[in-house]
Amino acid sequence: MSTSETSSTTSAVVVRSGPAEPELKGWLSKWTNYIKGYQKRWFVLANGELSYYRNPMEFSQNCRGAIRLVSAVIHTEDSCNFVVANGGTQTYHLRAANEMERQKWVTSLELAKVRAIRQMDADEDDYYDLAADKNELQSILKSLQAKLENLTTCADVVAKHGSALQRSLAELEQIDNPGEAISKSKAINERATLYRITSSAMTNASLEYMNCAQSHCKKLQKLLHHEHESRLKLEDLVEQLAKQHSHLEQRAIKQQQAGNPEQSTAGGGGNTETTEEDEFYDAEENTLDFVVTFPGKAHRIHSSNTPTAAAVSSLAVNSSSESTATAEEADGAATTDDGDHVNIAALSTANASANNNKQQNQLTTLTALLANGTMKTSSIRQRRTRIPYRPSHSLNLWSIMKNCIGKELTKIPMPVNFNEPLSMLQRMTEEFEYADILHKAATIEDAFEQLVYVAAFSVSCYATTSNRTSKPFNPLLGETYECDRRDDLGWRCISEQVMHHPPMLAQHCEGRGWVCWREFAMTSKFRGKYLSVTPIDITHLEFTNGNHYTWKKVTTTVHNIIVGKLWVDNHGEMQIQNQKTGDTCHLNFQPYSYFSRDVPRKVTGAVVNKNDEIKWVLQGTWDNKMEAAKVINSSPKLSKGSKPMVETGTLKKIWQRVLPPAEYEKMYNMTVLAVQLNEPEEGVAPTDSRLRPDQRLMEEAKWDEANDAKGRLEDKQRVARRLREEEAERAAAEGRGYQPYEPVWFKQGKDPVTGNPVHTFTDQYWACKEKGDWSRCPDIYF
Repeated sequence: MSTSETSSTTSAVVVRSGPAEPELKGWLSKWTNYIKGYQKRWFVLANGELSYYRNPMEFSQNCRGAIRLVSAVIHTEDSCNFVVANGGTQTYHLRAANEMERQKWVTSLELAKVRAIRQMDADEDDYYDLAADKNELQSILKSLQAKLENLTTCADVVAKHGSALQRSLAELEQIDNPGEAISKSKAINERATLYRITSSAMTNASLEYMNCAQSHCKKLQKLLHHEHESRLKLEDLVEQLAKQHSHLEQRAIKQQQAGNPEQSTAGGGGNTETTEEDEFYDAEENTLDFVVTFPGKAHRIHSSNTPTAAAVSSLAVNSSSESTATAEEADGAATTDDGDHVNIAALSTANASANNNKQQNQLTTLTALLANGTMKTSSIRQRRTRIPYRPSHSLNLWSIMKNCIGKELTKIPMPVNFNEPLSMLQRMTEEFEYADILHKAATIEDAFEQLVYVAAFSVSCYATTSNRTSKPFNPLLGETYECDRRDDLGWRCISEQVMHHPPMLAQHCEGRGWVCWREFAMTSKFRGKYLSVTPIDITHLEFTNGNHYTWKKVTTTVHNIIVGKLWVDNHGEMQIQNQKTGDTCHLNFQPYSYFSRDVPRKVTGAVVNKNDEIKWVLQGTWDNKMEAAKVINSSPKLSKGSKPMVETGTLKKIWQRVLPPAEYEKMYNMTVLAVQLNEPEEGVAPTDSRLRPDQRLMEEAKWDEANDAKGRLEDKQRVARRLREEEAERAAAEGRGYQPYEPVWFKQGKDPVTGNPVHTFTDQYWACKEKGDWSRCPDIYF
């Protein structure tokens, strides 16, 4: 790219080519969904980031915002407009003065992204190999030791010949006869020659040792720094664990004394009176309290001690500006910042319990029939109900994870020992296990009740994470997975891995009366004690009646990475919005706490209209069931400081988890549907996950062969990526445009809700399957 500078106030662009990566400066028009029109901002492309400033005077100061190109998505909209996003949190909508300037920016951004990815991979490969593979370290030490031994030997020989030369010179000085001096000089010349040869050999050995030490100096410094940082983090981790353990013991002793007044009194003066919390837990069978969260507001749980006979629920809303919680309320409360406080106490009648038990029995019977293979019909394909049991291969998780502290886990090569024989594409498809909820929702006309069922479905997607801690296979770029279950489950789904940096998949699912599509990506960090997975996605669900719902997933945390049994917790707030009517369902996934007396894995929520009027309330757990009750009456405040009451009808069970038979614990804790997802099937695309060699070998309990196959697949993927990178560099050097990788079955467009780049289904996959035409599929396996 040529170098040019202009001082004009029009579209000034300054391009400087450097040895590491190009630096691009210039003003472009930037606008967002919240600002009408556009604003002119100066953008700088340097050091693998795209940063913006209000004016050129700020270049030496902190930038207003930046996007790392390694995880950026670059999308061209038209001849002048393009978008740069980092997966959901930041998006730049940019407008160039003309098409040539836009192409110059896009080409520079693509090339800078390629170089940033290559540099990151090189650094991470060195970092991981030095930390994990001690054989390389031993070979480095052996090489240095051999060079040092050669240098020592040369030094001994030089010292020996130097001493002999000195003795000969001393003898020459003492000779008076010229004839003897001539004969002695020949011996001196020979010794001098030997001394020169050995000195030259020592010089060469010194150079070899210095070159060898310099070549490995960077690696050794990285290794030393890594070990130092790891030890400091490990010391801090052990200290925190010790403090938490001590605090937990003290809290357990206090709770035991509070729960056993007689023992507390015998031990020396404990309180023998029954506390309010004890009275509350005595009435827990009849009264249910849970939290409802609204945007920008905090909520506190208030206990209700007086059960009522009517089958209603009471909703009490109290502003923190009007009343202050007492110390007794705060002790058992979940509180954040000041805001509205919500209390819902729900009762269920005997009839509702009987109906729920009946539904549970039906679901259990259906699962047992599917598991045993006794449910047979003429139109439904008989699918498998088991896979080989998981072999008992011992592997120390901490021995690998300790070298990954603070790193992006999608960049760390992991053996299949940590995996389950499913890819991430299949794992995302498994979330439609309870799609019958959506079939039911499609028949409901009331928008509020339909939103309740959509909320229950969004919660059911997390059910299997309660006992599934194995990691799915990371899909290869271009890998696909189809699941056509219209004959028995009423839906079909197609997924594709559309991007490698950042890893991103696109999915499209069709059911009876609804269509669901989404783009999923995530960031994961290992923090020593736990692994945090933050999804970057948005799910769209549209019914035939025109209701269009969107939501984003909550954070998932894997605990006990170092010691103990792995367990998963899902926590955070989820907002499901009806884009057609403006109605919203606010769900709160409460984080698990050792010291909380609340039900673990609890989820609470409320459906509100666009005026924030509550229409339905929900409560349950993400690993078991969800219930909902319709609001039938709302009363205003009677006086200042009082709480408005909302009455609801009987709680109705919307979703109930169906557990597989006990023997499925030996099959990676999979469900019946999960076992069937990787079943071999004819007629699928050659890029389908069922055909992936390493995954198939692992399912067959051939883990050693699976690890070898996994390494070969990853090497093939790296070669293909390097070829694309070289093509991008050639295009930049020749000044022509570079077309980045494009998915096969999805195309990049604009999200109708957020305005961000998103991949949508092209509706061509199923037609190509009917024809058996897979010519457009890339060769990603072997």
